[in-house]
Amino acid sequence: VKVRSGFGRNFLLPEGKATLATPDNVARFEARRAELEKVAREQLASAEERAAAMKDFKLSITAKAGTEGKLFGSVTNIDIERALRDKGLSVDRRRILLNEPIKQLGEVTVTVKLMPEVEASLKLTVAAAE
Repeated sequence: VKVRSGFGRNFLLPEGKATLATPDNVARFEARRAELEKVAREQLASAEERAAAMKDFKLSITAKAGTEGKLFGSVTNIDIERALRDKGLSVDRRRILLNEPIKQLGEVTVTVKLMPEVEASLKLTVAAAE
């Protein structure tokens, strides 16, 4: 990126936020970019594999409920994360997308966003605890 000479000389270079575009620095930058792109491709492939594994996965959570099927509390993404961890799948609770907490018994489809471009749908069954 081209910047004014004073900005580069007085701020960017001393702070280590930029380097001069010498052939050596450009080659080092390209090598680093290739490494980062390789890591990103591996992470994407891993996320796609996990999404494929979750495709047919069915999760069941039990909660206390009244006679009409209404829960005394709610099932949140934290509860779903714990249930997934018990089944051997690790998913960060912030990646589990719920519009609102689940307050009824029944079957719900939950979206898990593994990466910005990879999402998985998970079938969740909320059953009454005995």
